Amino acid sequence: MSDLFDLSGRIALITGGSKGIGRMIAEEYVRRGVRTYIASRNAAVCRQTAAELSAFGTCIDVPADLSTLDGVRGLAQALAEREARLDILINNAGTGWVAAFEDFPEKGWDKALNLNLKASFFLTQQLAPLLRKAASAEQPAKVINISSVDGIYVTHDESYSYTASKAGLNHLTRLMAKRLAADHIHVNAIAPGAFATDMNLVARNEPERIEEYVPASRVGRPEDIAGAAVYMASRAGDYLMGITLVVDGGVTHAL
Repeated sequence: MSDLFDLSGRIALITGGSKGIGRMIAEEYVRRGVRTYIASRNAAVCRQTAAELSAFGTCIDVPADLSTLDGVRGLAQALAEREARLDILINNAGTGWVAAFEDFPEKGWDKALNLNLKASFFLTQQLAPLLRKAASAEQPAKVINISSVDGIYVTHDESYSYTASKAGLNHLTRLMAKRLAADHIHVNAIAPGAFATDMNLVARNEPERIEEYVPASRVGRPEDIAGAAVYMASRAGDYLMGITLVVDGGVTHAL
């Protein structure tokens, strides 16, 4: 019997892949024989991460600033110059902004919406030709949008643009899944809870605060999010379409 979770020989692009959740997924993909491209705005960090992950397989850096459409188009073109197809696209690059309701600035709104939501749509659009070349009924291409539990429940943080962008991404996932299903491109999302990253300093620096309200009594581990991304991208996840898979240790179900 073939391994339902086998990803060997596939080609993936992970935005925001140089650190945090993107890196966690990238390392697992590289170890599983995926030719993995990682994109990040910081070229030096992107290059360093690719070099470190290349110890386990093939990891290639393609620096890009996805906060602008020119950056999105540039990344799509750079990948098209290197590969004839793309099996897996993970829209993970993201940012946040926290400010009081009365003082929340327009730049904080635009920054999060442009990167978290707008870039995910337009990068998928620009890479659709490569995804179609990889896709078939027997082995669909996969688009995985990295959302957040903050787009599902109401957080205590005043992160208005971040939560709005992630809630929008969840619904955008459903609409793109419906549109691209005929092309054998399956679009889904993963909504992580608390993982130790630069965007979640509490989980990274004060995990005991997370453990107080998470039913699993711990922050997420790299294998938790990487395992979800392997499942969704592999044969095991071929019947998933338009879902948002919550990976949060039970938080959203305990509220």
